[in-house]
Amino acid sequence: METLLQILNGLHPDVDFMQVDDLYEEGVLDSLDMVRLVTEIANEFDVRIPAEALVPENFQNVHTIYALIERLDEE
Repeated sequence: METLLQILNGLHPDVDFMQVDDLYEEGVLDSLDMVRLVTEIANEFDVRIPAEALVPENFQNVHTIYALIERLDEE
């Protein structure tokens, strides 16, 4: 989780990601942020995020993103 928080803080250091319920609804992440986030997650966690996993539900908040990483890591 700490690595994920570091990645997110690199995108927006002014946001407390543990307090954000919905990164899109609250306007925290945009499409460019998503590209950077997916790339950094793939590099840091050595996982491949398939296109079908690129849905808002998997990137709603830090907990849903981390759950996605854990699922992909198990595959």
